[in-house]
Amino acid sequence: MVNYLFLLSAIILEVTGTLLLPISENYTKLLPTVGLTFCYLISFYLLTYALRSIPISIVYSTWSGLGVFFVSLFGYFVYRQQLQWQGVLGLVLIVIGVVLVNAFSKSPV
Repeated sequence: MVNYLFLLSAIILEVTGTLLLPISENYTKLLPTVGLTFCYLISFYLLTYALRSIPISIVYSTWSGLGVFFVSLFGYFVYRQQLQWQGVLGLVLIVIGVVLVNAFSKSPV
């Protein structure tokens, strides 16, 4: 269970780093650039702890799938980016896929 907390923390940091990308203005703004670099580095570091007992296929599919979902969600609310209904459906399918992959994996918790 602790390894899933590492994975969740890695996802949160990766999403935070991604949301800082537009604010960094192509790495010309120092503070957002340092923040996103820190977030990405710590995110990858935490992924190594998640990989101790969760298979890499589960870790990566969960990390990337939920990352895409949350970046899209925050992009809508924070950056006012629009999503078509097909995009929303795709995001729902991503979440369903992540749940299915995790529910039917044979990884020890």
